[in-house]
Amino acid sequence: MPRTYRAAARPTMYFIGVTTTKSSIMKVFPAWARELNLDAVIEGIDLPLDDTPEHYREVVDFIKHDPHSLGALVTTHKLNLYKAAHGLFDGVGRETELLDEVSSVSKRGAELWGHAMDPVTSGLALEAIVPDGYWSRTGGELLLLGAGGSSLALTLYLHNRGAAGGDVPSRIVVTNRREARLREMRTVHERLGFTIPVDYRLAPEPSDNDAQLRTLSPGSVVVNATGLGKDRPGSPLTDAARFPAGAIAWDFNYRGDLVFLDQARAQRDASALTVADGWLYFIHGWTRVIAEVFHIDIPTHGPVFERLSRIARDVTKEPA
Repeated sequence: MPRTYRAAARPTMYFIGVTTTKSSIMKVFPAWARELNLDAVIEGIDLPLDDTPEHYREVVDFIKHDPHSLGALVTTHKLNLYKAAHGLFDGVGRETELLDEVSSVSKRGAELWGHAMDPVTSGLALEAIVPDGYWSRTGGELLLLGAGGSSLALTLYLHNRGAAGGDVPSRIVVTNRREARLREMRTVHERLGFTIPVDYRLAPEPSDNDAQLRTLSPGSVVVNATGLGKDRPGSPLTDAARFPAGAIAWDFNYRGDLVFLDQARAQRDASALTVADGWLYFIHGWTRVIAEVFHIDIPTHGPVFERLSRIARDVTKEPA
């Protein structure tokens, strides 16, 4: 059944997700808009997981043709939305061409543009969590639990960093419940001429991910990029999983039941783990897309960025 979207009465940015009303951005955006002198509001558009191509095209077509609808941030649906609605975009960024996804929808005059922001935003968040020189100093590896768009984007960031002579992990392991996503990632990596060794591992059960943890060297970084803990309950690991000594456990999520982080915290003291949620990823992700949608400059660090982060914590009461 077709969806009906009401024309925006004032400049509006949309959040296209699954449970958008639960997101902190609904409280954060109005406070940021005041700080940045933006005369705009935010509206959530909730679509079911793996919605129909028609519904994805409808929402993109609405934004494209509604004068006061200026753009959107797309989370869970970024792969499926672009696959269904790519013909509606007048232009896309290089990363979208590589990743076949859009996380940012914006307008340039009468043209609708799509961008894949995750290579930038995931890299900025990683830099804040993993100190400069960490990989070469520790010999740590990277385990990505989940082979979706966010994982692929992070590997693209690391590829670009390595090509520029930057510090990168000695090995990347990517797991996924379905073989198709692993094949898609491998295809992109081959097209890029990816130089970091990558193991692509089918992991239909959480115990399969547990087994990959046992192959990692001390100091490795383990990322929950599955969406489990936010869009769906649970964790990609079992409670029997054991993190490597000195590892960094990073969940791309910052809200939800966050079982993965609970599992890591239970081992934090005994195994000297560093545990990080997705709060900084959230901040970087939204500020980059807001800058694109409203055509303004928002720094990625320094006093302005710190002030925006502090405002977000204040209005959501998130811990520092």
